Amino acid sequence: MGTVVNIQTGARTALSGLTRAMILLVVILWAANLTESIPMAVLAGIALKVGIDILDWSFLKRAHQVSLKGTIIMYGVMFLTVFVDLIVAVGVGVFIANILTIERLSNLQSEEVKTITDADDDIVLNEQEKQLLDQANGRVLLFYLSGPMVFGVSKAIAREHNAIKDCDVVILDLSDVPLLGVTASLAIENAIREAVEKGRHVFIVGATGKIKRRLENLGIIQLLPPHHLLMDRKEALQQALVLVDGYAAQTSTSANTTYPTDFGDTAVVQ
Repeated sequence: MGTVVNIQTGARTALSGLTRAMILLVVILWAANLTESIPMAVLAGIALKVGIDILDWSFLKRAHQVSLKGTIIMYGVMFLTVFVDLIVAVGVGVFIANILTIERLSNLQSEEVKTITDADDDIVLNEQEKQLLDQANGRVLLFYLSGPMVFGVSKAIAREHNAIKDCDVVILDLSDVPLLGVTASLAIENAIREAVEKGRHVFIVGATGKIKRRLENLGIIQLLPPHHLLMDRKEALQQALVLVDGYAAQTSTSANTTYPTDFGDTAVVQ
């Protein structure tokens, strides 16, 4: 409350707050006998005037038009301020507001978690990548993540992972992920471990820097053969097609590029 009053009366730097704190310290330790004669009614009147002045009346009139949740939080904070304590009210208000903000951001990020088995317009695939994905006939699944993967997104990762049914190869694309949280990393680990246990081949694309170190620290990278950690989505799709049943036999006579398989041999694709 003192900070708001300082700002409203023209304060511009932290010196104002420090000055107020020092004056209160002097009053409490050495000048109490000079202030004890001030009537409580006067102090109550000052507190009431300050309380009225620091309210944002223009927002109070429009609060119900802006956000129902925000309005409920605001009136809740006002109730706690009057009947409990200002510090408690601020703490509760900030905590609830942060939880709601995290929930909204998590819901937005959850939309960027997709499992794709054919050319999907929702993600940017070039023509060659679309062709490769279509040729897999649903046997190759592209697990595409985008944006910061905070803890709230782990639920979406688990949901998409549980939706995985019939496929031979899973490609986890992290090319557009700038941040990978611990909880999201654990959700990814569970998806990869289950895929490996079911005999599916797993590729990780685009894991660099801190994201790669996070995966290494959790032991996720070590679950896969070294050549299954790639930087190019097209190359991952090409290698995945080699591993799909029947594809290597159909294309073994046509081509000009070789890719290693999980069995130490090489297969040829065009």
